[in-house]
Amino acid sequence: MTLPPRSATPDLGRDAYERVKAAIRDGSLPPGLRLTEADLVARLGISRTPVRQALTRLETEGLVSHEPRRGIVVSRPDHQQVIELYALREVLEGTAARFAAQHASEAEMEALARLVAEEAAALDRPGELSAINLRLHGLLHRAAHNRYLLRALAQLTDTMALLPTMLGDPGRAQQSHEEHRALLETLERRDGAAAEAAMQGHLRSAQQHRIAWLLKQLDQEPAPSGG
Repeated sequence: MTLPPRSATPDLGRDAYERVKAAIRDGSLPPGLRLTEADLVARLGISRTPVRQALTRLETEGLVSHEPRRGIVVSRPDHQQVIELYALREVLEGTAARFAAQHASEAEMEALARLVAEEAAALDRPGELSAINLRLHGLLHRAAHNRYLLRALAQLTDTMALLPTMLGDPGRAQQSHEEHRALLETLERRDGAAAEAAMQGHLRSAQQHRIAWLLKQLDQEPAPSGG
């Protein structure tokens, strides 16, 4: 069977989508930032059509949204969305941990152990610690060796990027590291049930810190005027 030749024209819509999504993920385009077609055209150096295509796809995935009188903005998950995100993380990442305990290669186990060790040396550097944390969870997802689960986790990870890291809190950083160490021990024992429980406990702990942070943000908002 003869396949058609590869097009010489790049998929500019997909390229714009990937570049904007990467900027959202790394914080260059923070939650709440207003996005205009004109600004993105200038940033990306392309025409309006692929920018519109990218924004449509990003809105479908929930990474950008429409706000009254502001237009398109980088999404800001609210309290209920955070609850829903963590509930889904607990199910999906718990399953990934179980599968990883069963299917991870020795090379993947060694890589996970190295990341946990790197984490211990970076507890006082939130930016570096957050990057290690992302690599650790990403490797665990791949070590589950289930393409459909990996696809679902990739979209969830993109949405979680809309939330700031909690690892700037030294207490949370230390606690998260200890939870990762406990998780690694269950993986090395190849104990799927224990790995799933360890991951779920880790995510419940993360959710508690996230909710406490959200409540603090609400307390700091100015009170509405009027009687």
